[in-house]
Amino acid sequence: MRSFCGIDIGSCTIKVVLVDEEGEMIGCRISPSGSQFYRNAHDALSLLLKEHGIGINEISHTTSTGYGRRLFKEANDCISEITANAIGARKTGESFGVCVKSIVNIGGQDSKVILLDCNGGVKDFGMNDKCAAGTGSFLEMTARSMNVDLNDLGKWHLDSSKAPATINSTCSVFAASEIVSLLAGGYEKGEIIAGVHGSVARRIAHLAERVGIEDRVLFDGGGAMNAGLKSALEVELMREVFVPETPQITTALGAALHAREVDSRGLQG
Repeated sequence: MRSFCGIDIGSCTIKVVLVDEEGEMIGCRISPSGSQFYRNAHDALSLLLKEHGIGINEISHTTSTGYGRRLFKEANDCISEITANAIGARKTGESFGVCVKSIVNIGGQDSKVILLDCNGGVKDFGMNDKCAAGTGSFLEMTARSMNVDLNDLGKWHLDSSKAPATINSTCSVFAASEIVSLLAGGYEKGEIIAGVHGSVARRIAHLAERVGIEDRVLFDGGGAMNAGLKSALEVELMREVFVPETPQITTALGAALHAREVDSRGLQG
């Protein structure tokens, strides 16, 4: 069986996806990036192949993407995460029965808003990669500051019956100080976490305003696992957003689908 591989080497996690000749996903694996990007990407791929009983020689084409895409030397080619995300979102949208028009991606070190054209290609995009505020690392900092598990931030937000606290700072360093002050001032954790989510969502909304976001919005990346952040985004964007079952792998899926397409054309990049 011929298969095609997409590897998204992010700053925090490595995502590997295999698809078959029909473009359907065979399996996926998510592993920490650590400090050894190449070794950890290679190990993640090896484990995924072993899990599905696939030999390395059965992979017809591999495409890498993400922060460390050029580090994976076994890849036949590499593409930007913007392009890969668009391809993966178009495929993922089919599971919702919708044609995705816009993407919000929140990763560990950056956040993006991508506008798609009528063919599913990239029409425009905006990115925040200069400041941690508005990214997954800011949410991790928030969780540490309040001694809360990162995976529980959404629950704290949604379980809070009070209005979100106001986070005025647009800089992650000052926002962290503001969070400490709010805790000292007697605010409940749920109020503060909801306020942080609102702050992140407003930064995304500013990006969306510049790009010109349209309905049928797909929310992916690690941040999309946070139900509280999804709720805050829907408030700030004033529209429903869809979250895939495994939102971290959309970009790797897009890379795998690109690999399949390139192979079918008999090209190497």
